[in-house]
Amino acid sequence: MLWYKSWLETRWRFLIGLGLLLLSAGGIVYVYPQVVKLLPRASELDTTGALGQRIREGVELSRDYRGYIWSQWMRQNLAQMATFFAIILGSGGPYAQRSELFTLSLPVSRQHVVRVRALAGLVELLLIVFVSTLAIPLVSPSIGQSYSFVAAFVHAACAFVASAAFFSLATLLSTSFSDIWRPLLIACAVAAVLWLVGQVIRDLSPYSIFTVMNGETYFRSGQLPWVGLLASAALSAAMLYAAGTNIERRDF
Repeated sequence: MLWYKSWLETRWRFLIGLGLLLLSAGGIVYVYPQVVKLLPRASELDTTGALGQRIREGVELSRDYRGYIWSQWMRQNLAQMATFFAIILGSGGPYAQRSELFTLSLPVSRQHVVRVRALAGLVELLLIVFVSTLAIPLVSPSIGQSYSFVAAFVHAACAFVASAAFFSLATLLSTSFSDIWRPLLIACAVAAVLWLVGQVIRDLSPYSIFTVMNGETYFRSGQLPWVGLLASAALSAAMLYAAGTNIERRDF
């Protein structure tokens, strides 16, 4: 019953997220032939300054299909959208809706309610990330390109583990507020600050959770970001445990 109830509460968030990420992944693949045609004109662009450096980097990465997919999908669209929908899926729940507090009176522990809700959301997040990313090697042959299923799987795993931390943060915040909006907005603000810090302070970029999420070390050197992945997983587990403890202590 709890699993089905969790599905009913989040199904539209999941389906919308899955649909949007699939469309985004497909769009990135099918626009690549047009990008290739524009590359010879890249020399006409003003590439001075910090912004110019990023433009040059993007152009150089796009000369290779693997680099293009990483820069446009792994580093940008997937990282941003996975973070957003992780927060969307983690926000709310029976413990954040006073109209559904009867769920907490069922003959199961509140910890169990939180665990089921969290696991259901994490499975949905995993499907969103993996299905959309694995769609890339499936549709790439239609434009005469190929992309490794292994690389897609590894990058999807990195994106899921790192974005799960934002899901867990939203879940924890939802046990402290009685509405969906404050947890969602606070978690989005935290994500935005972390992203901006990584962009502005370049020395901190290698330690950013978004660098873990996009699997940059795997793309550039073939090495998995084990420290970042383990830290993200531990942080997620700690926040979900705190969510269960918090909901047990609350007086509804």
